[in-house]
Amino acid sequence: MARAMYEYTKTVLNKVSFDTTLFCKEVQKAVRRLLPHELEDLRIYIQSLIIQKPELNQCMIYLKA
Repeated sequence: MARAMYEYTKTVLNKVSFDTTLFCKEVQKAVRRLLPHELEDLRIYIQSLIIQKPELNQCMIYLKA
């Protein structure tokens, strides 16, 4: 259960990946809620999503800060 929030975040992001605006909002929420090492894992996960849906790339700016 240690990574429950991270797993939940991945599930939500996968479900809203059809809409770039929603996806970006959920990424912003994740940045506030997740631990630093989880954010690095999330960055890797989002990069794998971007391969399939390049339009999501604009949301990566929230993970750079």
